[in-house]
Amino acid sequence: MELRDIEIFLALAEELHFGRTAERLHVSQARVSQSIAKQERRIGAPLFERTSRRVELTAIGARLHDDLKAGYQRIQDGIESAAAAARGTTGVLTLGLMCAQAFDQASILARFKDRYPGVELRFREVVFSDPFGMLRAGEVDLEVTWLPVREPDLTVGPVLAREPHVLMVAEGHPFAARGSVSLEDLADCSFPQPVNPVPAYWMEALMPARTPSGRPIPADGPKIATFQEAQAVVAAGDAVCVVQGEAARHFPRPGIAYVPITEQPLGVWGLIWRTAHETPLVRAFVQSAVDTLAEAAQAAPGAGAPEVPQAPEPARAVPEPAAARG
Repeated sequence: MELRDIEIFLALAEELHFGRTAERLHVSQARVSQSIAKQERRIGAPLFERTSRRVELTAIGARLHDDLKAGYQRIQDGIESAAAAARGTTGVLTLGLMCAQAFDQASILARFKDRYPGVELRFREVVFSDPFGMLRAGEVDLEVTWLPVREPDLTVGPVLAREPHVLMVAEGHPFAARGSVSLEDLADCSFPQPVNPVPAYWMEALMPARTPSGRPIPADGPKIATFQEAQAVVAAGDAVCVVQGEAARHFPRPGIAYVPITEQPLGVWGLIWRTAHETPLVRAFVQSAVDTLAEAAQAAPGAGAPEVPQAPEPARAVPEPAAARG
C-alpha cells in the first residue's frame, strides 16, 4: 500500500465523506474512490459501508485504521525530524511555565523534542505576580499562561486547555466541608493580593472583582508573590484563594482543601510570545502544539480544531487586582 493511499484511507476514516476528504487532500473525489476501491480489492473485504446518506467504517476498516494511524504518525514525525536535521534546526528555546503546566503540556513538549532533537529546550518558572516580565525581558521565548492576554506587544497563540477554577481553603475553614461554593460566597472571604501591580483584566479572569449581585470581593489579605506563598497563607487561615484546577490535581497539601466554584467560567490556558521576536523556533513550537491539539481533538468525539484567539485590543494595567492564583 502506497503512502498516499494510506493518507487517503486515514483521511476518509476521519471525515467519513468522500467530498470533504478530496478537499482536505487536494485531490479529486474520483481519486479518493479509486484509492479506496484498490485497497479493498487488495484486502479482500469492504473497508467502508456506503449509503446515499452516510459513510461508515466496517469492522475490518476500523481495525485497519487503528493499525495504520500510529504507524503513519511515526512516519510523519520521522520525516519531520529528518527534515529538521537537514535544515540544521538547532539552538535554544526557553519556555516559561506557570506551576504544573510542564506536566499538563507534556505531550506538546515531547512532540517538539522529538521533531527537533538539535534544539535545547529550557524551562523557567513564571509567577502570577509578574506574568509578562520575563517574556518582555527576553528571559523566555514563549510562555504558557492563563487567558485572556490583551497586551499590545504580545501575540496570543493556540488555546491549550480549559479547566474549572477551585477555591483553596484551610481544612478547618467552614467551606472545606462543602461540596461547592458560589461566587456570592466569596464576598464574605478575605483574599491575598499580588505584591506587584498586574493587569486587572488578567486577574479578573481568575476571580471577578464583584459577585453576580454586585457585592465586592475583597482583596485585603496578605501580599504574596508565588503559589507557594499562597498555600502558606491559606494553610495558616489568613485567607482563601481562587486557583486554577491544576492546583487540586498537582498540589495536594496537608491542611489544605480544594472546593469547586459554581457559576465561574472555565479557566483558559494558552501560549503567548513577543510579537517582535517570533523566531523560527517559536513558530516550530507553536506548530508542534497545534498538531498535538489537533490529534487530541480527532481522538475525542465532538472536539473541534485547535482554537487560536483573535488579537484583542490593548488594555491598561492597574494596581492591586482582586486575587492571586495557583
